[in-house]
Amino acid sequence: MVDSILAYITLAMVLFSIGILGVIARKNIFVIYMSIELMLNAVNLIFVSLGRYYESMNPQVIAMLIIAVAAAEAAVFLSLIVVLYRQKKTLNSDLFTILSQKDAL
Repeated sequence: MVDSILAYITLAMVLFSIGILGVIARKNIFVIYMSIELMLNAVNLIFVSLGRYYESMNPQVIAMLIIAVAAAEAAVFLSLIVVLYRQKKTLNSDLFTILSQKDAL
């Protein structure tokens, strides 16, 4: 049983590392969003595997709450991506300085 939880945690760490790499290295806003979702799913995998290992439902309930929050976050973030694309006609994150203070002055 310990070997199986170690495999799940190793897989989750690899997925989380790929997500961090995607957030840091990519410029496309949609790819950055998908990398953030990958990191959330890696955390969910750890919660569920720990819940299975300790035979407790508490981590699995937390994972379900994270999924619910991620669904609401997905709706907001995807609508934001659509608005930004309509305004700039690109998804390159270097071109979005809408929220910077220097442009407001």
